[in-house]
Parts: sequence; C-alpha cells; structure tokens
Amino acid sequence: MRRYGKHTDEDDIPSRPNRKGTRPRTTIRPKHEDAAEGMVLTVDRGRLTILVDDRVVMAMKARELGRKAAVVGDRVSLVGDLSGTKDTLARIVRIEKRASVLRRTADDDDPFERVVVANADQLAIVTALADPEPRPRLIDRCLVAAFDGGLEPLLVLTKSDLAPPEKLLDLYGALDIPYVVTSQDELYDGHTAADRVREHLAGRTTAFVGHSGVGKTTLVNALVPEDRRRLTGDVNAVTGRGRHTTTSALALPLDRAEGWVIDTPGVRSFGLHHVDPSRVINAFPDLVPGTENCPRACSHDEPDCALDEWAAKGHADPARLYSLRRLLATRERREGD
Repeated sequence: MRRYGKHTDEDDIPSRPNRKGTRPRTTIRPKHEDAAEGMVLTVDRGRLTILVDDRVVMAMKARELGRKAAVVGDRVSLVGDLSGTKDTLARIVRIEKRASVLRRTADDDDPFERVVVANADQLAIVTALADPEPRPRLIDRCLVAAFDGGLEPLLVLTKSDLAPPEKLLDLYGALDIPYVVTSQDELYDGHTAADRVREHLAGRTTAFVGHSGVGKTTLVNALVPEDRRRLTGDVNAVTGRGRHTTTSALALPLDRAEGWVIDTPGVRSFGLHHVDPSRVINAFPDLVPGTENCPRACSHDEPDCALDEWAAKGHADPARLYSLRRLLATRERREGD
C-alpha cells in the first residue's frame, strides 16, 4: 500500500475519471430574454396547449423549472419551435407571477393543495335549483376558495322553471353577490341565458365551477361562438374533450376579445384544507376594522370576538357577520353535514 507524506504532490494522487464528463456544473441559468409570451389553455399529461399571439402551440415544461407546474390561465414564457405546426414542441422556461389562484384539496384532510386555475378574476358558481338539488355547502366552499384566492364570485342559477330561486338567493343576500337566473329552456336554447351571463364577463377572465349535471358546460358552449372554439380546436383532439363534458380545465376566448371563460370539470367536493381563515375576512371590508380588538389568532366565532360588539354598535349588518361565520364554519364541516 502506497503511503503519502505531509507534502504530497496532488499530481501523484490517482483520481477516478468523471463518467458524466469533465465540464463543471453551474447554477447559472440562461435568461431566455428572447422568449415569447403565451397563455396556458389546457394541460394534458404533461403536455400544455398554449396560445401565443394567434397560434396554438404545444409545449412541455423545461427541466430548469423543477417541480413548479403551469396550470390553465398561467402566463408563461416559451422558447423553441413556436410555429404551432403538427409534431412541434416548445419549452416553457418561465411561469410569470400569478395575480390570483383558485385552489382546492381533495378533501379537508388532504394536505396537498391543487391549483385549478390561475389569473382568473371571477368565479362563476353554477348551481341548478332542482335536478340536481342545490348544495349550499358546496356553494359556501366555492365562495371561501374564491375569497381566499382573490376572485370575485358570481352566482349562476339554472333550471328556474323547476324551482323558484328566492330561497337560495335569500341565503346569500347579505353577501351582495351578483347573480343570474336562467330557466331550463333558456339553458338549452343557450342564447337568451348566455346574453345575460355575458354581461358579467366582459373584459374578465372567469372560471366556471359546478356540480355535474347543472348545465355548466352547456352554458359555456353557448357563451363561446363556434368560430372562437375553432381557435382552440386542437385542444379537443389532445384532451378528448366532448362538446358537453369537460375532462380537464379549458380556457376559451369570448367573442370580440371581450374576455375568457375557463370551463372546469364537474366537482363532487371542494376541500379547503389549504385555506387560512384569516384571509377570508378580507372579502368583508365592512367587518375588517372590527377585528382590531379581537384576541390574538381569533377565529371570529368565539365568545371574545370583537366583531359581536362591532355589529351590535351598528358598524356592520349582523347578517353580514352571520354570513362570514357560516362561510368560516364550512372549513370545519364536511359537505352534507
């Protein structure tokens, strides 16, 4: 065995060759200053369909992004082949900062949140008044997710010919949420209902959510003209999306560049494990000042909560406080309880 002294020459010490090459690794990444900007229209098994100018481009996430994933609505930067021709593939090298995020978990015990849509500024909660019966708990949960993610809610009530809307609207009256009521005939005729809904969509990006069977996708198809759907025609072939069903979230442009609608798969539940209750109250600006005297980490539904006195002195409508507490309680109650 060869022994080395205190003044060994490094050249005398044998070293194993680097099997992966001799180029040293670096943490410096290219800036991709010439990258093009686009919007994610849909995601399917790692392939993303992206609108770049007026072209639909297929892309994959670059390795340098690590675990960070792009979702429908994301603004991204791309390099590579941006022609949009068949069998071409670009690379997503940057995901721009999100203005809003609609998130959910599988259930309230699931610690892993899933981003459903990015950069939407409105959440249209589509609910049938009958067949299927309305689920206020699910509506409440969607409202909490909207308030938490920075989206403004819109209630779209369908099938008013089967049941009156007043009872459900009274439940949300104190929240002052805009709403549209449509009948079953209007829903399948499409145009009359679509025109009233479209008034709330101009210039906005609106995500549509709802339980299966409420007519959500039928309404979305009525909102988006056929020629605008052709813009994302390749999306249908990629995702296998049917005309009246949705298997993955899909962004569609409204006519005359009036905005975007994002159709999402029908939901059975809307987990809120990720929601910080302290953020929900930000959707109640009339109640926020009353929290200044609340105990530390106040849940706003306990004996020492300062909001009771705030409402009692006439600074806020007690019905608003009740609505806040009902929404906060949805995180502690499972749907159907």
